[in-house]
Amino acid sequence: MKIILRKNLDNLGNIGDIVNVKNGYARNYLLPNGLAFMATDEAIKRIEVEKRKLLTQLSKEKETADSLSQALSNIQLTIPMRTTEEGNLYGSITNQLISEKLAELNFDIDKRNIMLDEPIKTLGIFDVKIKLHTDITSNIKVWVINEEEQ
Repeated sequence: MKIILRKNLDNLGNIGDIVNVKNGYARNYLLPNGLAFMATDEAIKRIEVEKRKLLTQLSKEKETADSLSQALSNIQLTIPMRTTEEGNLYGSITNQLISEKLAELNFDIDKRNIMLDEPIKTLGIFDVKIKLHTDITSNIKVWVINEEEQ
């Protein structure tokens, strides 16, 4: 089924692209969530108008993400955790926990935008990537320390 994208979607395309997807994916996900239009002549004209509006909105979002990236680059999170005698953590540091700690500092970052390859399970200093926009990522330092040393 040919559709026209209304949003930038990873692994599919950008705003205004005409792409061919499976019928079920279009009918059950893309169309109901407003992420795409059916590729008709009328829709192609409509997407041109909408594309201009969305590009303006995306540039504003990119500016916001850029300023947020600059603010986050100065952030160093310290997370105290209980540890075993060998220095391993009871539990682990996940993107959910990092998101909650950032929320305490008034940064509203969705846990899905925090890029951890795997949960942190040891003490130390870790660089964590945060995806703020399709083009903009930021790094923060996460210090995992022993709860008793705090």
